[in-house]
Amino acid sequence: MTVAAIVPAAGRGERLGPGQPKALRTLDGVPMFVYAVQALARAHLIELVVVAAPPGGVAEVEALLASHDLGSPVLVVAGGEQRQDSVGRALEALPPEVDVVLVHDAARPLAPSELVDAVASAVLAGHGAVVPGLAMTDTVKRVALTETGADGEGQPAEQVLETVSRSDLRCIQTPQGFDRAVLTKAHAAAEDAATDDAGLVERLGLPVVVIAGSADAFKITRPIDLLIAEAVLRERRGHGVS
Repeated sequence: MTVAAIVPAAGRGERLGPGQPKALRTLDGVPMFVYAVQALARAHLIELVVVAAPPGGVAEVEALLASHDLGSPVLVVAGGEQRQDSVGRALEALPPEVDVVLVHDAARPLAPSELVDAVASAVLAGHGAVVPGLAMTDTVKRVALTETGADGEGQPAEQVLETVSRSDLRCIQTPQGFDRAVLTKAHAAAEDAATDDAGLVERLGLPVVVIAGSADAFKITRPIDLLIAEAVLRERRGHGVS
């Protein structure tokens, strides 16, 4: 079976502040999406990576990728306004022989190649949808707005309704892996957006399997996450890992 990976890299990422699209923000001078593509391309089971670039940014993304060492062929297509649109366009660009598709956020640039292969292996073993996840460590509480609706400074205030058991909760990461037919069907049936591709599969009533995730596969959404990622990169290079 042939395995390919998709990287939707067209998002703006407003929480990181003004500037370039999030995927083009740099870590140690390298756009973060390049690290994500490298992790996928260097995995043993990935034979093709498709990057959905910001609209109008295909040539720029192609030039950036050409200047880095990649382990598998990479195709760049124009993404859409929403993440779902970008994944859909990348799906359409896949060769017909691709049977298994992984979808990986460009904003998780440090996910290890070992995690990529673990997800792909689980799909190849017969699971139609596979996601990596980590157990939650923070206490989780369900809340509602108070009757007054504001704290002493005029800001919205919330009241705790209950403390939620976290024993059966998982923080889900990417790459997420799918039988191509399952993912294509899920996108075709989508009537509104989901926060991840597995959510679209869940709406079909199909099972989604969770495997162990990786602490390094964290998502960069805030400026402080960039600092953490750069620290991880320094530690890796100190141990001779590129």
